[in-house]
Amino acid sequence: MSLIKKPVTGMKDILPSEMKLRDYCIGVIKKTYAEFGFTSIETPCVESLANLNSKQGGENEKLIFKVMKRGEKLDLANAKEENDLTDSGLRYDLTVPLVRFYANHANELPAPFKALQMGNVWRADRPQKGRYRQFMQCDIDILGEPSNLAEIELILATTTTLGRLGFKDFKIRINERRILKAMAAYSGFPEEDYDNVFITLDKMDKIGIDGVSEELLKAGYSKESVDKYLDLFRAAEGKSSLEGIKIIADMLGEFLDAEVRESLEEIISSVDATKTAQFEMVFDPTLVRGMSYYTGTIFEVSMPQYGGSCGGGGRYDKMVGKFLGQDTPACGFSIGFERIIMIMMDEGFKIPGESSKKAFLIEKGIKGERLSEIISLAQKERADGNQVLVVRMNKNKKFQKQQLAEQGYEDIQDFYEKPLD
Repeated sequence: MSLIKKPVTGMKDILPSEMKLRDYCIGVIKKTYAEFGFTSIETPCVESLANLNSKQGGENEKLIFKVMKRGEKLDLANAKEENDLTDSGLRYDLTVPLVRFYANHANELPAPFKALQMGNVWRADRPQKGRYRQFMQCDIDILGEPSNLAEIELILATTTTLGRLGFKDFKIRINERRILKAMAAYSGFPEEDYDNVFITLDKMDKIGIDGVSEELLKAGYSKESVDKYLDLFRAAEGKSSLEGIKIIADMLGEFLDAEVRESLEEIISSVDATKTAQFEMVFDPTLVRGMSYYTGTIFEVSMPQYGGSCGGGGRYDKMVGKFLGQDTPACGFSIGFERIIMIMMDEGFKIPGESSKKAFLIEKGIKGERLSEIISLAQKERADGNQVLVVRMNKNKKFQKQQLAEQGYEDIQDFYEKPLD
C-alpha cells in the first residue's frame, strides 16, 4: 500500500513561488515593526488546555486541536471522560500564549513591553477557499501602557506595514466597547443581554438596520428599546468620524464617560495627522469584534475592494490579570497574514528590488578543472549579489529553460566540456 501524498484535510503545502512572497512579506513586517520598537518573541505551539479553555477565545475554544496525555499520564483503561485523556492543545491564536508568556517573564521584560509574534496557529474549522486549519498569524501587542498611545502606535505601525506591502485606500474602522455598552444601557437592554444584542448588531453590514431591528424584536426586546437603540446609528450615519462620535456621545449623555469620547477622538486625530500610508480612519459604531476579552478600543482593517477585512485588534486590559492576579493594560493588532498573501498572489505582486537571477546549465559529463572553472564563475556572480543556479542540462533542454524562465531566471547560460567559440 502506497503512502498518502496529499496533506491532511485543512492543511496545505506551500510551493516555492508562494514561499518566496511569504519570506519577503515577513521581512518587510519585521523590519517595519522593529522601527516602531517592537521586539520578536516566540511561544510554544502547544499550550495548557486550562489556558486555551479560559473563556478568552470566544468561539475559537470550540475549535481546539487537543493533544493526548503522554507516557504514564495516559491511562486509557481508567479514562471516563475526554479530560482524562487530554491536558494540552495546539494554540488557536497568539494572544493567549502571549499573555501567559508575559505573566511568566514580567520581571525580565521592559515596561511597557512591545511584542511582535509571528507563527502558525491551528483551528479545527471547516476548510474552504482561503481558510485552512493551520495558518500564520502576525501580532503586535503593547503591554503595560494604559494610555491611548498604545492604540496610536499600533495603528500607525500596522498601516505603515500595509503601505509598504503595496496596499492603499483601505480603512481602519474603530469603535469602543464602552460605547457599545453605553448605547445598550441607554436603550434599556438588560446588562446580561448585552452580548446577545452585540451579536445581532454585528450582522448590520449583512442584513441592514431593518434586519437588525427585526431580529431584536423577534428575540423579545421591546420596540421602545430597539427603536431607541437604532436611532443612535441612524443619527451618526453618513457623518464624519469625529462628528459621528460627538453626535452619539451627546445623545448618550451621562451613560458615557467623557474620557472615552476624548480618547477616541484623540486616536483618530493623531493617526490622521501622522500617518504615512494611504488609508482612512472611520468611526464605526456597529463594529463589535467577537473576542470576549476586549475591554476598550477595538479596530479592524477593512478592504472592501478585496471583499472583507484583513486584520483587527483592540484593548484587553483584564486578560493578564487572570494569570498574574492583578490587571495589566494590554492592547494588540493582528494582520491577516494569509489573506494578505492570497490577495498579493491574486494581484500578481512582483517583489521589488530582486537581485538578478541567472542559471548555469552544465553539460552532463563535465568534471574536474572545467567544472571548477564554471562553479568559480558562479561564485563570483554570487559575491556580486546575483542569484545563480548551477544545474546539469536535462535531455529536453528547451523545456528545462522554459521552466527556469517561469521561475524568474532571466539569464540562462549553457556550459559545455569545451567552451563554444
